[in-house]
Amino acid sequence: MLEEVERWLGRRSWTADDRPLDQLISAKRAAGTTVSVVLPALDEEATVGAIVETVRRDLIEGIPHPLVDELVVVDSGSTDRTAEVAAKAGARVVHRDEILPRIPAVPGKGEVLWRSLMATTGDVVCFVDADLRDFSAAFVSGIVGPLLTDPEVQFVKAMYDRPLGDAPGQGGRVTELVARPLLNLHWPRLAGFVQPLGGEYAVRRSLLERLPFPVGYGVELGLLVDALHTVGLDALAQVDVGVRLHRHQDGLALGRMAAAIYRTAQVRLSRGHLVRPVLTQFERGPEGFVPHTYPVDTEERPPMAEIEEYAVRRVA
Repeated sequence: MLEEVERWLGRRSWTADDRPLDQLISAKRAAGTTVSVVLPALDEEATVGAIVETVRRDLIEGIPHPLVDELVVVDSGSTDRTAEVAAKAGARVVHRDEILPRIPAVPGKGEVLWRSLMATTGDVVCFVDADLRDFSAAFVSGIVGPLLTDPEVQFVKAMYDRPLGDAPGQGGRVTELVARPLLNLHWPRLAGFVQPLGGEYAVRRSLLERLPFPVGYGVELGLLVDALHTVGLDALAQVDVGVRLHRHQDGLALGRMAAAIYRTAQVRLSRGHLVRPVLTQFERGPEGFVPHTYPVDTEERPPMAEIEEYAVRRVA
C-alpha cells in the first residue's frame, strides 16, 4: 500500500461513534447546512418502509433539532407496493420519470441517483440503498458526520462487514473479484476504501453536481474515481457503521454488475469505448446450456451543473 494511503487511513477513517448525534446537530445548525437522504428503490416493499421509519424517527422527529431535512424515495418503476409503503412510512416519493421529463429515462441505478439531484435541495446528499435489513440510523449519521464537522471533507463512504448468509465477511463478491483489483492496479490511491462499491455514501452537492454519472451499476466506482481526480484523496473519507445486511444477487446478476463496473473503469482509463459492449452468460435449460446476451451499460449522464433545468433552479 502506498505511504500516502496509509497516512490517509489514519487521518480519514472513523467510526460512527466518533461523532455523537448532539455534536452533529450543533455543527449542522452552526453552519446552516441542509441534508437530503435519498433512497433509490425498485421493488423494495419488504425493506424500504423500515428504513424510512428509522430515519424519520431517529434523525428527524425524535430529536430536538432534525439532522435530516429531506427524506426522498426515488422509485425507478416498481411493480410492487414500494411507493405506497415508502409514502406511508413518511418519505416523499418521486417517480424517476417525473424528474427531468425532457430527458427520457433509461434503466439503471445511476440514472436514479443522477436525477435525484434535481428532486432534492440539500447541501449534503446522502444515498442509502433501499434493500437493507436491520437498518440503523448510524448508516446516515455516521457518513454525514464528517461533512458537517470538517469543511475539508467532501465525499464519505460507509464501511461495514458484509456477511453472506451465515458466513461473515463473504459478501461483496464483485468488490473483491472486480472492483478491488481494478482500484489497486489502476487507482492505488483508492486502495484504502473498504467498501468502494457500497451504496451508502454522503457527498457535498457542490461536488456531486460536477461529476458525470454512469447510468448503471458502475455508478459507485465512477463517482469515487472521478471524485479523486476532482478534489483529491484528502477530501475523501470513510466511516465504519457496523454490519450491512441486504438481499444478495445471484451469480448471473453479479456477472452483469461486474461487466458494468469493468466498463466504467475502462472508460476512465482510456476515455474510449468498448468495441462490443455486451455480455453473454449461460444458464442450463432442458436441452443444455443456453446463452443469454445482455447489453453492458455504456451511457453516462453529464454533470448536473450542465443541465438547463438545474441551472434555472439554482438561479431561482
